[in-house]
Amino acid sequence: MADCDSLNAYSPAEIAHRIETEGVRKANMALMPLVILGILAGAFIGLGAMLSVMVRADASLGFAASAFFSGLVFSLGLLMVVVAGAELFTGNNLIIMAWAQGRIRTAQVLRNWAVVCLSNLVGAVGLACMVYACGHTSLNGGAVGRQVVEIALAKQALPFWTACLKGVLCNILVCLAVWMAMGGRSVFDKAVAVVFPVMAFVTAGFEHSIANMYLRPLALLVQSSGVAADGTVVTVTGMLGNWVSVILGNLVGGAGLVGLVYWAVYLRQPRS
Repeated sequence: MADCDSLNAYSPAEIAHRIETEGVRKANMALMPLVILGILAGAFIGLGAMLSVMVRADASLGFAASAFFSGLVFSLGLLMVVVAGAELFTGNNLIIMAWAQGRIRTAQVLRNWAVVCLSNLVGAVGLACMVYACGHTSLNGGAVGRQVVEIALAKQALPFWTACLKGVLCNILVCLAVWMAMGGRSVFDKAVAVVFPVMAFVTAGFEHSIANMYLRPLALLVQSSGVAADGTVVTVTGMLGNWVSVILGNLVGGAGLVGLVYWAVYLRQPRS
C-alpha cells in the first residue's frame, strides 16, 4: 500500500523550503545549460501565446468566451516550463527567497535574472520568426495576423505605470502558479496548479514580459507585410518601453509580493 504522504501535496511550509533549495540550484547553474533552458522557456511561452492569439482571432466568440479560452490555452506555456523543464525569468523571481535566507549572493540573483531574461528573449523572438515564416499568421483569412498587430498596438498604448501595474498583477499569479506547482507530486497536480492562475492573468489582460517578447516582434514582422490598424504602427521604441515597464512590474509582483512575502511567513528566523 502506498504511503499516503507520497500522494498528498506538499504543505506551504514545505513548498517554501523546496523553492529555497531550488533557488540555490538555479543560482549556481552553469552558463550553458542556463542559456539553453532559458531559450526553451521563451519558446514555450511563445507557443502558449500563439494559441491564445488564435482563439482571440475567432470573431464568432463573445468577449467572455474569447478571454476565457485564450487564457486556458495560454497555460500550455507555463505547464511546459514546469513539467518539461526550462528557466523562465518571471518564475525565477522566486529565487529571491534563497537570497533572503543568505544562501546566495546578490550577484548570483542578478546573473540568473539577466541571463535567463535575455535567453527568454532569444527563444521568444526565434519562435516569432519561425511562426511568421511558416505562414501561421495568414490563418483565418489573415485574422490571426491582424489580431497580433491589434494586441501589440494595445500594449504599446498603455501608459508606463499602467503597464507596470499590469505586470505586477500578472506575476503575482504566475509565481503563485509556480509556487502551487511545487506543491504537487504528479504531472496532473502540476497541471491543475498552473492552469487556473495563468488563465486568470490572461483573461484579465495583465502583462507578461516574456509573452510580450514573442508578440511584439511578431507584430513587427506581420506589420512589415502591410497589416496595420487605423493607420497606427507598432514601433521599436514602443516595444522597448513596454518591455521595461512590464519587466519592472513582473519583478515587483513575483519577487516582492510573492517571494519575499512567503519568505517572511515561512523561512525568516525571528530575532532572539
